[in-house]
Amino acid sequence: MSLTSETDLFESFRGRLSAIAYRLLGSASDAEDAVQETYLRWQAADRDAVETPEAWLTKVLTNLCLNQLTSARARRETYVGQWLPEPVLAGSPMLGPADTVEQRESVSIAMLTLMERLTAKERVVYVLRAAFGYAHHEIAELLDISEANCQQIHRRAKQHLAGARARIEVDEAAARRIVEEFLAAAVSGRTDELVRLLTDDASIIGDGGAFYPTLNRPLVGAERVATFVRLAVKPSDTKRDTFGRALTPFAAIVNGRPALVVTAADRVVGIVVLEVTADGIAAVHAHANPDKLAYANRQWTTHEPGDPLPTLW
Repeated sequence: MSLTSETDLFESFRGRLSAIAYRLLGSASDAEDAVQETYLRWQAADRDAVETPEAWLTKVLTNLCLNQLTSARARRETYVGQWLPEPVLAGSPMLGPADTVEQRESVSIAMLTLMERLTAKERVVYVLRAAFGYAHHEIAELLDISEANCQQIHRRAKQHLAGARARIEVDEAAARRIVEEFLAAAVSGRTDELVRLLTDDASIIGDGGAFYPTLNRPLVGAERVATFVRLAVKPSDTKRDTFGRALTPFAAIVNGRPALVVTAADRVVGIVVLEVTADGIAAVHAHANPDKLAYANRQWTTHEPGDPLPTLW
């Protein structure tokens, strides 16, 4: 097999490998690094000894992610402020496949955050089983464990994730309506407008890393969330960032959820993802750490955002 055909073969699997890595790591940049390292190992491998390329590549990637999950957990213990997964705009191969509810749910910010409760091995088993439909015997072979052990790990993972609330599906039009309504309520100066949109147990989490101060811990409860948002988003003639640049709001779909994307000088400086249920907005996830917006910014250069939201602030 020529070098070109070997590269083409790897590229045919890249999207799936990226999707697995993102779900396992909760970071688009780390997922890209893991896939690239898998490619380098593929180039150096004895191809004659590889019977099934997809299985070989998945095993290499999975082991790389297992190692990264262990080190990432240690890094997050010293992370400044609250940690959120890295947001990804619609259209990225990292968000696929999206044929089933389980597959779509597995890339929501809420589920990726919940998966932080799992051990590294529980996360691998759960992701490969729920999002990619691998059989227990296939996962067991990838992880060098018994099938019975794999089934037990999967049961534990599901127990840790039990209670996750089902979200509603949205298209671009619905996402814009939801985000526009949320933004209008946020700048109205009245908490009751926001409370009406939130579930009673709604929460808000902000991730600014070491760059922007955010909440020390999640706020829970519709009144508390509404009060915080009202104070954080005060109306003004022209909203500007800390560098004096005018801010422009857009509606988008991020990780399968309605989101407010805020730009300054055509760069994404903030993303607010709304976890919407049949009962209202159950969670607000605010991303401001520029390191975690790098992938979204690369997407934004080719994204067609449509018209900005009405300048309500």
